[in-house]
Amino acid sequence: MIDQAGLLTVRNLAVHFRVVNHLIRAVDGVDFKVDANECVGIVGESGSGKSTLIRVISRLMPNLRLDRISGEVVFDGRDILSMPDRELRALRRSDGFSMIFQDPLGYLNPTQRVGRQIAEALSPRGRTSDTARVHELLDEVGFPDPAGVARRFPHELSGGMRQRVIIAIALASDPKLLFADEPTTALDATVQLQVLETLYRLHKSRNMAVVIVTHDLGVVAEMCDRVYVMQTGKIIETATTVDLFERPQHPYSARLVSLSQHRLAATESHA
Repeated sequence: MIDQAGLLTVRNLAVHFRVVNHLIRAVDGVDFKVDANECVGIVGESGSGKSTLIRVISRLMPNLRLDRISGEVVFDGRDILSMPDRELRALRRSDGFSMIFQDPLGYLNPTQRVGRQIAEALSPRGRTSDTARVHELLDEVGFPDPAGVARRFPHELSGGMRQRVIIAIALASDPKLLFADEPTTALDATVQLQVLETLYRLHKSRNMAVVIVTHDLGVVAEMCDRVYVMQTGKIIETATTVDLFERPQHPYSARLVSLSQHRLAATESHA
């Protein structure tokens, strides 16, 4: 059992839902903790439950036929699962948590300029007085011409640029914790590295906790202090990143490490 000292503490979380007549134990008795200013990885193959875990924690679950949701999620001393919607919206607006996703184009409004969408994350009305702060955020995520980017529409940006815009939107609320769900999956290797470097720099400069959800242990190696390995809805191993790579305790973890090392070797041989 984990203690209560973390910024985020999850105890015995279970999320079961039904697809047709089948019961899916997407999250099955998970304990999980993130300390302030820490970078934590959740790693596992597709279907392991890692994305469902953070969507439940952040109360962003899609409409599913839930059979069971139980356990406890405590963020900064507050019970997330029982929190009223109004209080949850306020927490997302300021000093709480934010999320970035693997498909930025799906979360950006194609009819609005980028600057307006970031302004709306700062203020529900997207005031023109927010322009300076919008430019500051775009500069912070690495755009050399923030004003020019702010005037563009999402389809005018590359995949890596759109992901940086999503990060800027997530930063608008000055979160204590940032969830990143497969943030580099759709990007090529060079852009992946640039996005990871941006996230790591922001993690350090803002003293912001980060949770990276990924199937790629290479991403974990670049970013994370600790790692939770998930398989079939359960946490099967918890370790520091160094210990996981040098001394994996579970056969599934060892297989993920081996796959990561093979991918790295293949990448280096083609470089």
